[in-house]
Amino acid sequence: MRFLAMKPLAFIARLAALVPKLRVNWIRFCGVFARNSKHRVLVTPAKRGKGNKTKAPDDGQDKTPVERRAAMSWAQRLKRVFNIDIQTCSECGGAVKVIACIEDPMVIEKILTHLNEKVTSPGTGLLPQVRAPPQAELFD
Repeated sequence: MRFLAMKPLAFIARLAALVPKLRVNWIRFCGVFARNSKHRVLVTPAKRGKGNKTKAPDDGQDKTPVERRAAMSWAQRLKRVFNIDIQTCSECGGAVKVIACIEDPMVIEKILTHLNEKVTSPGTGLLPQVRAPPQAELFD
């Protein structure tokens, strides 16, 4: 086994060199996933790449940077990452419409506290009462 002896400050300097700078992408793609690959359009979900034919804007105005980067809605991202489809009803299969988006932390805390009190109240739990394990010697 080989060991490298170094002073603590030199060790920290080497470790710090491995930490990436803020907002710098260190991931490098090659092959069909590379930025300039003409086949990238065929394998990426957003259809981005050198082989993509860009369409001219219909109304003559350029899109804002935010609109250009918005490839998917949050509902589409939930479905893609967690396989949760919130746009389709799980019981009837119909379309679901979002009627409210609660973002205020105080309101969220009130709702969760109310739900926690409702679940932890005695007698209303979804699980049956805890009981002892079966006695194995009775079944020999």
